[in-house]
Amino acid sequence: MVVLSKIYTRTGDAGDTALGNGERVAKHSPRVTAYGTVDELNATLGMARLYAPEDTDAQLARIQNDLFDLGADLCRPDMEKDAEAEYTPLRVTDAQVTRLEAEIDAMNARLEPLRSFVLPGGTALSAHLHLCRTVARRAERHTVDLATGEKVNPAAVKYLNRLSDWFFVAARIANDDGRADVLWKPGENR
Repeated sequence: MVVLSKIYTRTGDAGDTALGNGERVAKHSPRVTAYGTVDELNATLGMARLYAPEDTDAQLARIQNDLFDLGADLCRPDMEKDAEAEYTPLRVTDAQVTRLEAEIDAMNARLEPLRSFVLPGGTALSAHLHLCRTVARRAERHTVDLATGEKVNPAAVKYLNRLSDWFFVAARIANDDGRADVLWKPGENR
């Protein structure tokens, strides 16, 4: 259970912050950058939900919850010490990745194959989901960068990779099942 009785602590005033294991690191460390970008993605997703119909909103709500799981996973280094922790650290699981894949497959079955690249836009929901897609890719890049120097849960990287694909397909669904996609016309303005 999370209890937040005081919002400001002043403990980060010198430019450092505490990780999930209590270790203090610089606020610009790769780990903080990775989970901070996941937090940014979650806020961006909150904006997209303003335009989502009920069924899509339920999926987006699940993803927002997953993103908190992911942030908790990324803020806790030392995966090999999970068994020694005072409480079981939260980790993203392959089941969460599999759920995204199943949802992508179900949505993609409604779409015609693409004949061009899709420009972000169309409906308000589609445009917001494309923004979510790009922030998810940035979060993935930061997480992969983190993994070059520290241990990272492989399921966390897979989740972010699938999530950007999920947002792409969902953005097409939001554009009248792809019929209202804004397509790239190479060289049109030369």
